[in-house]
Amino acid sequence: MLDLAPFNTILLDMDGVIYRGPQPLPGVNDLLALCAARGIGYACVTNNSTMTPQQYEAKLAGMGIAIPAARIITSSVATRRFLEREFGRGTPAFYIGMYGLREALFADGYFVYDEQLPRVVVSGLDTELTYQKLKLATLAIRAGARYVATNPDRTLPVEEGLVPGAGSIIALLRTATDVEPTVIGKPGAAMFQTAIDILGADPRRTLTVGDRLDTDVAGARGAGLAAGLVLTGVSTPELLAQSEIQPDRVFAGLPELVAALEQAHGA
Repeated sequence: MLDLAPFNTILLDMDGVIYRGPQPLPGVNDLLALCAARGIGYACVTNNSTMTPQQYEAKLAGMGIAIPAARIITSSVATRRFLEREFGRGTPAFYIGMYGLREALFADGYFVYDEQLPRVVVSGLDTELTYQKLKLATLAIRAGARYVATNPDRTLPVEEGLVPGAGSIIALLRTATDVEPTVIGKPGAAMFQTAIDILGADPRRTLTVGDRLDTDVAGARGAGLAAGLVLTGVSTPELLAQSEIQPDRVFAGLPELVAALEQAHGA
């Protein structure tokens, strides 16, 4: 069993870990209080590219969860940081996505919106996707623009069921351009590396906690991080028993994680 005593930083997935739908999950505020009391750093890391960290802060506040925007790292935030390392200020860019991605790319003027001659095309989830957007992105990529995608999630769970996600848009553009994008979100390592950089954390003392084997656990393993799984979201005990992807430690939920951390760090 993984000893939690060495860990002083926690990277949390959001949906299925700290909340499900509009409801906070048990133990989230106890975990935040424990982090504050023990000096444990933390950040929330989500593949969602549609909302800004500030919007997430407000959403969480509506659930009674106080997490500041500075500790919320979306795939749009991670994508922007990646692009800053690849391109200079003033680079023309085109995007397929929603408010969270638009703000991350263009709010401060680092990138300049350009539909005709962009040097980079970024795609994320876009619930208002049009053929014209796909056409512009395809032409730009075929003309040599770098293609970067926020996250590979093929589907998006909504009240009615599973609907196309950002990965479905990747599949369409891949088919239209014959170009494989650089994908930033989980299970890619870039999301975790961005969080570690922002927190100034030691990867060897960083524990990730997620609810999905295929993104959270697999991504943590690919980034060289310890992986904890909570059984309050997507991955079930049955799926865990059948999967080749295995976490370092399993928790029924956040209350069990809090109890284990209290024991490891002193009650």
